[in-house]
Amino acid sequence: MTTASLVLAFPPASAEQSLNYLAAKLGYYADSSDVAEDLRNGVSGIVVIDTRAEALYAAGHIPGAMSFPHRLMNEQSTAVLDRELVYVTYCDGIGCNGSTKGAYKLAKLGFRVKELIGGLDFWQRDGHPLATGNTSGTMQGKSRAAECGC
Repeated sequence: MTTASLVLAFPPASAEQSLNYLAAKLGYYADSSDVAEDLRNGVSGIVVIDTRAEALYAAGHIPGAMSFPHRLMNEQSTAVLDRELVYVTYCDGIGCNGSTKGAYKLAKLGFRVKELIGGLDFWQRDGHPLATGNTSGTMQGKSRAAECGC
């Protein structure tokens, strides 16, 4: 007797459909390794935004990230942001939707955005450093975390 496949119960997409879907998915998300590498190399095309409350930012944040709580994002408060850049939002992690709310508000206002997968939780799990206080800090000059194996 042959057991029916649970994986194949729904036919897989064609290679072209998968390619389009996966390319689109990568357009929405970034992982901690890629963000850390860009920050370490001083890539000027991205800005990392901590969407949590300012007190949480001060307690520990991604070096180089700016504090911009999602609750404060509106047309007036975002007027100083450069529309040519890509904004990578993050919050505490998968149990928090602050990064999604921040990315949504920025996108609604016409900015290009990505979300950091797993937020600050995955950032720390991957061995990346934190900065504390109200200044952004920097990743430049920091050593690489252990390879993630991806």
